[in-house]
Amino acid sequence: MQNKLSVRDFSMAISLALIWLFFALLNPNFLTSRNISILVIELSITAILALGMLLVILPGHIDLSVGSGVGLFGGVASVLVFHHNWPSPLAMTVSLVIAITVWYLMGTLVIKQKIPAFIITLGGLLIFKGVFWLVIKNSTVPVTHGTERNFYSLLTTYYIPPLIGYILGALVIGSIAYTYCFTRKRRQSYGFNVESAEVTFMKLFVGGQFIFLFILVTNQYRGIPLPVVILGAVALFVYILTQHTPFGRHLYAIGGNEKAALISGIPVDRVVIHAFAIMGCIVAITGFMQTAYSGASTTTVGDLMELDAIAACVIGGTSLKGGRGSVIGVIFGALIMASLLNGMTLMAISPEIKFIARGGVLTLAVWMDVKLNTD
Repeated sequence: MQNKLSVRDFSMAISLALIWLFFALLNPNFLTSRNISILVIELSITAILALGMLLVILPGHIDLSVGSGVGLFGGVASVLVFHHNWPSPLAMTVSLVIAITVWYLMGTLVIKQKIPAFIITLGGLLIFKGVFWLVIKNSTVPVTHGTERNFYSLLTTYYIPPLIGYILGALVIGSIAYTYCFTRKRRQSYGFNVESAEVTFMKLFVGGQFIFLFILVTNQYRGIPLPVVILGAVALFVYILTQHTPFGRHLYAIGGNEKAALISGIPVDRVVIHAFAIMGCIVAITGFMQTAYSGASTTTVGDLMELDAIAACVIGGTSLKGGRGSVIGVIFGALIMASLLNGMTLMAISPEIKFIARGGVLTLAVWMDVKLNTD
């Protein structure tokens, strides 16, 4: 059997196109190569965190502490590097290990003590924020000075040379095409539903055109920003994890029906705890990138990023009840959020209006999730 193409498959792309058209008409600078580069850096940071949130939401949980965690673990690495003269890689590694351990413990509390993740992570939000301010002593820790220490800031200031960018683009397109064809054949061999060959070709063709157009535009500025490469690596990891491993299938099964998953022999406790541990790793990576992008570790780093991550997931089709969600959907959701914030910033819209817009988008996304699940 073959799946037919529906309007829903293109709904996010259509919404994104309308948003870009709106801001481009109001401000022609929106589609310049410089602003596109800035936009994809902001997208990468939000999307990486949202991909971690996907792993927690799939089994039916939520994490409200990630924004504070972004500030805290970016701040820990900053203090170690710029106040205690640690090498950047070592400081980041230590901060990463601490983050994984903390989230592993939070996942253990959620599972072993039967405490709702909402409560545990809400407490984590407050605790991490307080510890973060203590770590940086309510001051600003810069991450942009010094030759050796500047490795930290390179996370969001380095650009891939144009030629290497085209080579990476070709490799990405080839990998995507191979994955699509391999997955399609495998599903056919098991008798599962697959897309028609025309739909698959159209997706690959449009995707390839978009990738090369993106490379062409960013090369007109400085090249592909390094955060895009980091996002690609994280997205590939999460995609393989969720679509091609027993762990990923278990995440979907637990979110669909936890009792049935438990009865069928799935190690529910271990899977959920490991999902939280991976979330901790992604929080630390996002923390390094967000701090580097801000140019300093300050008390506002990470504020409300948990809401952007949740909104990106829900806009991208992830169900807050668990059991449904995809990597490509999350990236599209993050792109919509990043485009809205970038466009409003370019138009010098006041912060209070930005808060209203973000809240409105999140509310609308949750409403749509409930409505689709009900229907």
